Amino acid sequence: MPDAPRLKKELTLFDVYAISTGAMFSSGFFLLPGLATAQAGPATVLAYFLAGVLILPAMFSAAELSTAMPKAGGAYYFLDRSLGPLAGTVGGIGTWLALVLKSAFALIGMGAYLVFFVDVPIKPLAVALTVAFAVLNVVGAKETSGLQRVLVTVLVGVLVFFVAQGLFAVGSLGTENLERQFTPFLPFGTEGLLSTIGLVFVSYAGLTKVASVAEEVQNPDRNLPLGMVLSLATATLIYCVGVFIMIAVLDPQELRSDLTPVATAAEAFFTWLPEPWGLLLIVAAAIAAFASTGNAGILSASRYPLAMARDGLVTEKLGRIGRFGTPVPAVVVTSILMIGVIVALDVEGIAKLASAFQLLLFGLINVAVIVMRESRIPGYVPGYRSPLYPWVQIVGVVTPVFLIAELGGLAIGLSLAMIAGGVAWYVYYVKDNPVVEREGAIYHLFARLGRRQYAGLDTELRTILKDKGLADETPFERLVTEAAVLDVEGVRSFDAVAYVAAERLSDQAGLDADILTEGFLAGSRTGATPVTKGVALPHLRRPEVTRPALVMVRARDGLDVPVDTVGDETPDEVRRVEAAFFLLSPEEPPGRHLRTLAAIAGRIDEDPFLDEWRAAPTEQGLKEVLLKNDRFLALTLDADGPTAALVGRALKDLRLPSGTLVALVHRDGDIAVPSGSTVLHDGDRITVLGDPDGIRLLADAYRE
Repeated sequence: MPDAPRLKKELTLFDVYAISTGAMFSSGFFLLPGLATAQAGPATVLAYFLAGVLILPAMFSAAELSTAMPKAGGAYYFLDRSLGPLAGTVGGIGTWLALVLKSAFALIGMGAYLVFFVDVPIKPLAVALTVAFAVLNVVGAKETSGLQRVLVTVLVGVLVFFVAQGLFAVGSLGTENLERQFTPFLPFGTEGLLSTIGLVFVSYAGLTKVASVAEEVQNPDRNLPLGMVLSLATATLIYCVGVFIMIAVLDPQELRSDLTPVATAAEAFFTWLPEPWGLLLIVAAAIAAFASTGNAGILSASRYPLAMARDGLVTEKLGRIGRFGTPVPAVVVTSILMIGVIVALDVEGIAKLASAFQLLLFGLINVAVIVMRESRIPGYVPGYRSPLYPWVQIVGVVTPVFLIAELGGLAIGLSLAMIAGGVAWYVYYVKDNPVVEREGAIYHLFARLGRRQYAGLDTELRTILKDKGLADETPFERLVTEAAVLDVEGVRSFDAVAYVAAERLSDQAGLDADILTEGFLAGSRTGATPVTKGVALPHLRRPEVTRPALVMVRARDGLDVPVDTVGDETPDEVRRVEAAFFLLSPEEPPGRHLRTLAAIAGRIDEDPFLDEWRAAPTEQGLKEVLLKNDRFLALTLDADGPTAALVGRALKDLRLPSGTLVALVHRDGDIAVPSGSTVLHDGDRITVLGDPDGIRLLADAYRE
């Protein structure tokens, strides 16, 4: 469904942090520590720490894939595009069900803490909360994340207070008491520690779930990896220190059977607070934790059926976007399934068993990174790259296998059943669906399977690059300001104009114009030259080129471009365009070349582009049409207007905002790249480039 409506990009860094953090803190901290100490004793602290370390490969891989493919669906989308629709179907359905089960379990888990103050029927309360969170998710991701911010702020604030007070209490116990509580450190041996790592590892499983809403994140290249790192640091610190405090202040035998260990520990050292304020704080934090997990669960889980519907793996009705810009059918179906689970099933047992499937997905996400990297698809340009590749990914594949084995045969059996169900759905619904024509990147990896490469995957990744926008690392604005401009009259052939453009580029490349011309023409013959909306984007990469260069062509009466529309590398149609951008780039890195193409394509996609292109009166005007964004400002100097303070001054004497520069000066029909000694005159038109904040300051100061 290439024309599927897009979700709004409304989520900030804090939203990413809140979703990740809220998805981790629930049973892992408020219920699990007591059960964990029954298996590992004081070594539970080490188990939580090692589990936080072992989640790193999955976090690094999910961050890389999310910045390369920031689309709704998270793990489903990654597996589908790397390993193919079969893996995507199994992973998508399995992850969706696992998230539903975990979220339902979290809402029911609230009851264990609510009973401290009020006797409420747990399941009806969980159903009511599910309905409330579903309504909130329908209204908008921003509203959902707004509640998530509040819940996580309350949660982290109370837990930091709990940790601070707990450390003070532990310090007052003395070293002898502390030694007694932590001796022996490994009462159940190494085997007990290893099995506990597998048990508490799922406490961190929510970390990567924010990848499913990557399509809605602003600046995903920065906010997704940074948000996940900050979230993991917070969770690991609070988990380890919090469990250390519980072990230090509580009787070991009582702790091992305690299902509310945080509340019990708080009662032990919050004695200075009036009753029941200490307990009330912990209950509030627990409710915020379970509610945030349920809320984040609906938000992230609903994006899986949405993404699968877009790709034809389930009914397209689940891919519809409602009037609030949210996937209403997917949210409704997810919430109904959660309610059914809450009412009908033993959620706690099934949720624990579903952990095995999540561990399996963590391993497959690491495999996906290896496949995407080794496939060498030009369009795979992640904004964040996992460190220590491929060793981190290899560890990330081996670790889940070990941890799944520790969970026991029943958990493994359930995972196999979920896989079998996904395969059955693929065979029944997906395999023969004519909408599903793609293959995964794995077919790009093996040369012997090259005949099954899916060319559309690279095109899709390039489209994602365009949607993401231009990265800061690409000097696109400078490239445009230094570009050569051809304003041609009369209907011209593409071959003739390509040769003139190649002549302009040949000096810089150190290549003969004929070689460059042939490169540009070959692109149109093989279908590699995008031709859309009256614009052609012939492009070429050569190892001899040291820096990118651009030639912009305006063909007022049209330029005839032969194109291949059927994929047989033979032109079968001629299209008339009014603009052509000949881009020549170095062979490496391919990402810079693709990002530049994506920036041009993004500008072309705007409806007024061609009208503004036709109407531009000068060479500088043409460049300004292409540059039009928040990093660019054009000013015409007027000695009697707002820009009077600039007239008669040299550029070196101007106090421009940090990160801005005057890139072009148009005067008396000529255009020039100025130097610091250039003096500005009345009537000059100047082009200023820079950071968005600096451009806004200049616009406020010098525009009418």
